Amino acid sequence: MDEQLNDQELARREKLPKYEALGVDPFGTRYEWKDRIIDIREKYGSSSAEELEANPPRVNVAGRLMAIRRMGKASFVNIKDERSSIQAWIGMNVIGEHDYEVFRLADLGDIVGLEGTIMITRTGELTIRVEKYTHISKCLKPLPEKFHGLTDLEERCRHRYVDLIVNDESRRVALLRPAIIKEIRDFCESRGFVEVETPVLSPIAGGAAARPFITHHNALDRDFYLRIATELNLKKCMVGGIDRVYEIGRIFRNEGIDNRHNPEFTTIELYQAYGDLSDMRAWTEDLIHDLCAKVIKKDVVHWHDNDIDLSKPFANLSMAEAIKEKTGIDFTEDIPFEKAVELAKAHNVPLEKAWNSTGYIMQAFFDEFVEPTLIQPTFIHTYPIELSPLTKKTADPRFVDRFELFIGGTEFGNAYSELNNPFDQKERFLAQMAARDRGDDEANEIDYSFLDALNYGMPPAGGIGVGIDRLCMLLCEEDTIREVLIFPTMKAEN
Repeated sequence: MDEQLNDQELARREKLPKYEALGVDPFGTRYEWKDRIIDIREKYGSSSAEELEANPPRVNVAGRLMAIRRMGKASFVNIKDERSSIQAWIGMNVIGEHDYEVFRLADLGDIVGLEGTIMITRTGELTIRVEKYTHISKCLKPLPEKFHGLTDLEERCRHRYVDLIVNDESRRVALLRPAIIKEIRDFCESRGFVEVETPVLSPIAGGAAARPFITHHNALDRDFYLRIATELNLKKCMVGGIDRVYEIGRIFRNEGIDNRHNPEFTTIELYQAYGDLSDMRAWTEDLIHDLCAKVIKKDVVHWHDNDIDLSKPFANLSMAEAIKEKTGIDFTEDIPFEKAVELAKAHNVPLEKAWNSTGYIMQAFFDEFVEPTLIQPTFIHTYPIELSPLTKKTADPRFVDRFELFIGGTEFGNAYSELNNPFDQKERFLAQMAARDRGDDEANEIDYSFLDALNYGMPPAGGIGVGIDRLCMLLCEEDTIREVLIFPTMKAEN
């Protein structure tokens, strides 16, 4: 380690030979502990001092020292493990002179083991009366101050390991996210869905409109893409006879970083054979209600300065209805592209050169005037065909049977009645390639392997993709995606 050390870091390092002189490895060995502090608090938190004194329970915990109050031959400390913290009293006359000398070398952040009995102090605080003190591992850097330390989001994300030590809220979110994902799996399993794993490396960039990351495989001497979606491989599973299939996995898109976007993120994509969009709507609502009941234990969350009520049936309206409500323009009417361009300019809606039909402009109107206003959970359905190359048409061939779920002005899920006609699918892919030629670098490529699979017959199906990071943001009540990613992508440190 060649970094410049401050006085506190030097003082901690100077203690290392002192541990060795006492026969203690400063970086420890295996430690046999048996009690979680949260369980101790739940079990004995309501006990009286007399009850604990009459029959003192024995405990054995391990964790970090977060406070030390030395008083000569006796001291109080606070020890923190994964989920909670507790006070402990350490007396030389109880643990012995040798172990107390080891304790005298302790600094905040050290990892220790404490064995003893539970008592309640005169001030009424649940406390471990330590009978055996074990040094486990030395902390060589001082922890940030509790109130003036890691408060800047950029700094906290960059040094998340420190953030998790000192910020209880960060640790709460870090532990709540896997609980959410576990319940999603349990929910899917209860409904007969099978989880599979599909490749991250793909020979084409397909299944979504996004810029890919490109890598090179040396042995095959060809470029591959990090997947931008799991969709096409999961549909191949349905062709193969797995009727209810899903994958929770990492997706990679070469896009910007902001409060809602990280270049690598997690989704669940799920497909139900013999279903359609209505099945996906029911699945989505039922999943969110299940997560509220079993994981966060409440129905109303505060997110982006709004109270979001997740208990009621979600609103459901078409994109055209939503746009007409905000602007008076009805995109179900026959609006030529040139007229749509005039309407966009009159309403200051941004245009792109690659657009050549009214559907693109309809989507732009929605993005501009509707999406930010969708605060309570809302399904927006019936999308223009140009933007949905993998979706079944409605009775009006200009539109497809698709919905997106919006909450708090943010998109959370994207669902289709899946296109299973190989001839129609090929035409859609060709239209996407034409869009790519016009300059749309997010347009889908043609996946000939997927077209071949469709020729073997894919059942009608409903399918959905839900962003798990955004779902965690909502349920954890965090306003930026970086709070729910344990190690988000960061700009280079100067």
